[in-house]
Amino acid sequence: MEFTATYNTDIGIRKSTNQDSLAMRIIDTPDGEVAFAIVCDGMGGLAKGELASKEVIDAFCKWFDEDFCAQVVDGTFTALRLRDDWNGIIQNENRLLGIYGSDHNIMLGTTISALLIYRDEFYIVHVGDSRVYELANNVRILTKDQTFVAREVAAGRMTPQEAKIDPRRSVLLQCVGASATVVPDFLKGKAQKGAVYFVCSDGFRHQISDEEIMEKLGPDSTPTVEELKYGCVYLTELVKNRKETDNITVAAIKTI
Repeated sequence: MEFTATYNTDIGIRKSTNQDSLAMRIIDTPDGEVAFAIVCDGMGGLAKGELASKEVIDAFCKWFDEDFCAQVVDGTFTALRLRDDWNGIIQNENRLLGIYGSDHNIMLGTTISALLIYRDEFYIVHVGDSRVYELANNVRILTKDQTFVAREVAAGRMTPQEAKIDPRRSVLLQCVGASATVVPDFLKGKAQKGAVYFVCSDGFRHQISDEEIMEKLGPDSTPTVEELKYGCVYLTELVKNRKETDNITVAAIKTI
């Protein structure tokens, strides 16, 4: 499996800093190409959200560049080891950010959604309300929002329509750095050839529909990396025009 990939990030129309952070990697291996994308959304209501998101990004990039690449070369990669590695990074970053916050009398935190595509499988780790999508025959949200409103919808106490306009829609159940304990979601699945996978912060998707996402980022609309980039930028500008106030970030990978 091969990949094309691109990203777009924008400070948005209101905030003075971009507290989103992202990273992407596409590398060649004896097993074929590997794709990795990660988006972290620093908590907008907390101090130094951009520091929290960057620190987690850096930790995952160090893992990818050193540990993962070594596992590929040694043939020691397994899904269980990946889960242990990712959980270890998150627990360590939660501890370190907690210590930093305590030392500086502040609270800081970040979401995390990371996607690895290797040997025709996708692997995801997720904390918070950033998302990972799969666009193939339809729009499929691979992650579950860890938010107050998502919990209320799941329990039948709120409708999806009510959740979209509820003022508590951004209240997280957990995040890295500001939670006493963090329990990440881990997912694994078969990567579809000719599909588009993307990771985004919540600012990217609040103001647009699944139909608009498919129209601009779906497989039929993105035959080249230029069209993939155009779709990311177009949708970013669209949500800004619709008065989205958050930072906006999307990292997209198309399987070939």
